[in-house]
Amino acid sequence: MMKGLKKWRLFSLLTALTVFLSGCGEEHLSTLTPAGQVGRDQLDLMLLSTGIMVLVIIVVMIVYVLAIVKFRRSKVGEHVIPKQVEGSHKLELIWTIVPIILLLILTVPTVVSTYKLADVSGMDAVDAKGNKTAVTVNVKANLYWWEFEYPDLGIVTSQELVVPTQEKVYFNLKAADVKHSFWIPAAGGKMDTNVENLNTFYLTFDNPSDSLEDGVFYGKCAELCGPSHALMDFKVRSLDRDDFDAWVADMKASKAEETPEGDVAQQGQEIFNTSCIACHAVSGAGTTGGVGPNLATFGDRNRVAGFMEKTDENVKAWINDPEEHKPGNLMPQPEDLPNRNGKELTDQELTALTEYLMGLSVED
Repeated sequence: MMKGLKKWRLFSLLTALTVFLSGCGEEHLSTLTPAGQVGRDQLDLMLLSTGIMVLVIIVVMIVYVLAIVKFRRSKVGEHVIPKQVEGSHKLELIWTIVPIILLLILTVPTVVSTYKLADVSGMDAVDAKGNKTAVTVNVKANLYWWEFEYPDLGIVTSQELVVPTQEKVYFNLKAADVKHSFWIPAAGGKMDTNVENLNTFYLTFDNPSDSLEDGVFYGKCAELCGPSHALMDFKVRSLDRDDFDAWVADMKASKAEETPEGDVAQQGQEIFNTSCIACHAVSGAGTTGGVGPNLATFGDRNRVAGFMEKTDENVKAWINDPEEHKPGNLMPQPEDLPNRNGKELTDQELTALTEYLMGLSVED
């Protein structure tokens, strides 16, 4: 008797926790608060499948409870055996036809949505002048960072994806090293990035992201790819089309040879040009960002290395020892660079380099 009570108490506790946990979704990171039509379509499928499962559970529980109540020993006696139903054609038809109907109810909208969401023909649409009308982003997943190239716009960035609202944004997904998975929970389902083949899909965003808590949607790698898989984050900013076009223009106008303001930042630029320029680009114009992430928008981002709070101290800590913060990443220690000859960066050099990187902006 006591064991039965404990089981029911546990069940009640789990039910209560489920209700409370359902309110833990964040708008910038939750599939339950979709940011666009793709997310809404997928949420509808989730609700449909969940509803079918709940319906089946309820029916089974009702049958189970009725059987217990009707045929309990205290009511019918110790030696009464209920009428057996094996060989009943009526019951066999019911539990064969009903699952088929439920599967059809789930299958039809799932197949329709799958083909709808896989249609990327709009990626190649052009206007009267032959220019592409849709925004296409080539996504390259690396250990453990993301590169975003806009091939039709001639710009490239990393770690922070910028997209226009109220239109389809198309993605070409590829991995540079091992399998990763591109996922913006609030915008739509995940899609693998493979080394050997290209995956394509599209997402939509209804509104600008500046109203969100951090002004961005959060993106994740959803495929276990190594020791820093959990730290392979990126951010997504959605802008009105006019603001997006202005951002593109600013990216095209960014120049690698621009001299920063202030003696400290200029000293940092000199250190960067002798130690970091071989791997990192600082211009948004072009088709590739280099071996490492493109840093043209470093000062505009809200995170360091995709996950650390954006502070001077965290920038210094990341530069000085990237392996400590993201194990397995390919960024070398400063003393391992060819021109450093085993010498670590001094506090003054770290301060200057941080000042320079924080000043890399296409928005100010």
